[in-house]
Amino acid sequence: MAPRAYRSELRVAQAQQTRRRVIEAAAVLFATQGYQATTLVAIGREAGVSTETVKGTLSKAELLIAAFEVTFSGVAGAESLRDTEAAAGVMELPDDEFLDAVIAGISDANARGHALWTVLLGAASSDPVVDDALQAMLTRRRADYLLLVDQLIARGYAEAVTDRAAAAAVVSFLLSPESFQQLVAQSGMSRDAYEAWVRQAILAELRRRPAGESTVTGTRRSP
Repeated sequence: MAPRAYRSELRVAQAQQTRRRVIEAAAVLFATQGYQATTLVAIGREAGVSTETVKGTLSKAELLIAAFEVTFSGVAGAESLRDTEAAAGVMELPDDEFLDAVIAGISDANARGHALWTVLLGAASSDPVVDDALQAMLTRRRADYLLLVDQLIARGYAEAVTDRAAAAAVVSFLLSPESFQQLVAQSGMSRDAYEAWVRQAILAELRRRPAGESTVTGTRRSP
């Protein structure tokens, strides 16, 4: 039984390696060529496998979703950044190191994934499978940032936040792939300058303020 079990484990490992190779190849092509222009044939060629192997791995829409997830967080599947090993390590840091570590970690993820995020947003407008996945990601993101705001309050970065959801939405935008892409990838801001700006903006947003007022925009929302 031992040789048979070994062969079975070997086949599983080989299948996982092939799947990973296909997803990584898809990530490269989607990021450089876009969703519509990338074919399963091209993905197979990039991965060094047959088109049939690509088809047996995931659909084109599923490959885009998995490519973004693996590139952004390192894991394919409906997993939030807060569930990764890296996030667990950040949670164990002392309070005075926590925010900088969060910003650095998400900045790294955005550096890897911002191009694919743009492709994902575009594909979602015409592909219902991608759109469903995107909406699920956005739901997880909102939950993640509510928890982050709670952590920042608990760790003394804010005295009080009168509207947690509004604060979480602003922090989510500040740390989004879109802000990274515009400021770093397109405008040439250095990573250090970007992360310092994000830190300052987050702390400004979390300072005590009247309900409904955003210190980032300087405007007041209607109640």
